[in-house]
Amino acid sequence: MAATFTQDDFRRIRLSLAAALLMIATGAAAVYASIQMKQAEEKNNKAALAKRGESQRRLNLARDEELEIKQKIARFNELSARGIFGEEQRLDWVEQIRQIKQARKLFDIQYEIAPQQLADAVTVPGRSANFEYLASPMQVQMKLLHEDDLLNFLADLRSTAKAYLRVRKCDVSRLPRVPSERGSVAPQLSADCTIDWITIRERKGA
Repeated sequence: MAATFTQDDFRRIRLSLAAALLMIATGAAAVYASIQMKQAEEKNNKAALAKRGESQRRLNLARDEELEIKQKIARFNELSARGIFGEEQRLDWVEQIRQIKQARKLFDIQYEIAPQQLADAVTVPGRSANFEYLASPMQVQMKLLHEDDLLNFLADLRSTAKAYLRVRKCDVSRLPRVPSERGSVAPQLSADCTIDWITIRERKGA
């Protein structure tokens, strides 16, 4: 038997279809809104992470700068305590060499300190453009029993000198053997060194 549709049936179908389309549209709108909210949240999270990263970078930079300043201040205080700032103190240098020679029981030491001059390319920790670096070159000749005599002399000089010491060169050669009296010790080596006594003073107008 063939089915027949009345106007009421068509009306009910249209209402059901409209309700279904409305539900679909509502669901699609909800999905779209959810996607938009998720994208906005992700964007905000990325912005927050970027802002936090930039803040951390600035904080690390500030810490590094603070540490560098502290290191420079400490180095400045150390050099000041050693008397490296100011005028050269040649009499003290001469006395230091004499005391080291006597304490180490070294052989003959001959030296000459040249006039002071501006120092070029001086590698001094914490160097600043507000200061001038002056060098007093010293030529020294020593007779050595062994190489440790030279190394100990330079180490003692560095630890006590009221200056920054820069060893420019040291040539060590063996001395010819000579007969020695019984019980006496003769030098075996000769050293010829060039050493800069470097002092620091504030640059005029700095």
